[in-house]
Amino acid sequence: MIRVPFQTLCDEFYRVLSSVGFADERAQLCARLFAENQRDGVYSHGLNRFPGFVAGLKSKQIDFRALPEQIESFGALERWDGKMGVGLVNAHLCMQRAMELAETHSIGCVGLSNTNHWMRGGAYALQAAESGFMGMCWTNTTKLMPPWGSAEKKIGNNPLAIAIPRDDGHILLDMAMSQYSNGKLEVLKLQGKQLPLPGGYDAQGELTIEPAEILDSQRALPIGYWKGSGLALVLDTMAAVISGGQATHQIGKQKSEYAVSQVHIAINASGMMGQTVLEETVEAIINDFHTAVPLDENEKVRYPGEGMLHTRQESLENGVLVDEKQWQALLEMDSSKTH
Repeated sequence: MIRVPFQTLCDEFYRVLSSVGFADERAQLCARLFAENQRDGVYSHGLNRFPGFVAGLKSKQIDFRALPEQIESFGALERWDGKMGVGLVNAHLCMQRAMELAETHSIGCVGLSNTNHWMRGGAYALQAAESGFMGMCWTNTTKLMPPWGSAEKKIGNNPLAIAIPRDDGHILLDMAMSQYSNGKLEVLKLQGKQLPLPGGYDAQGELTIEPAEILDSQRALPIGYWKGSGLALVLDTMAAVISGGQATHQIGKQKSEYAVSQVHIAINASGMMGQTVLEETVEAIINDFHTAVPLDENEKVRYPGEGMLHTRQESLENGVLVDEKQWQALLEMDSSKTH
């Protein structure tokens, strides 16, 4: 791994996007979101996923010219059609709209259909927190893991992200319904590393810590076993109902994962209880949480998102960590090779 300046990473992402014709403010946003994922240590959805994203632009599975469109309104809840546009941009715009609705109704919800992969769900929950809102969002996916009690893939890993604003660092829970996301498994396989805990089954049906074996068997382990399996099903159902879009079983009939459904929710907590009371409430919870005695005296009990903030600070001070081969591949991507 080597380190490169954050802005340099943004610029390289944008340069490649421009080379395929995607060269406006939305492309700049897209490049920044990819770079921020890498900056925050979410390597599974930064540089690791970028070549596949560019391939989607070239094949026109992702229509970078499309803009999401509001199709129905129910007061504090709206339905939007993503038009098969850029998933990162669609998600950002829909969370922005959810915040606008929350300004009026205290809560805003946008169901988004026909969109593409958003990469890192936490980016959009954090987007809400940066503006002082509590943010919550989730997406369904294609069939990626078996439900509890089966070896047959039927449910998605349906990532869920929740962020709560806090002056000294937002709280961020960002998780897939599988013990490890497919992106994380791919990164660890590339690095030749094992999982710290079993994350799925091998071809013989035994729990394993080898990412390659889980990717080969396609049997990821749901978080909390039957609980994660149930939660994945519920999130998929809610995403399809709220957005009016596709459910996992329909996405799974396609040749690849596209036209997924998402939900973006913003809650104007400061508007309900006042900024001072909100800050005091959240800070009291974190202060009490931090009094927990760690099992390892060299470690700290961290709230969700706390480790990410440390990684972000290191990235901004010393440069963003990137895999050297992936970085070189990015530098070599140009218009002559991407058309």
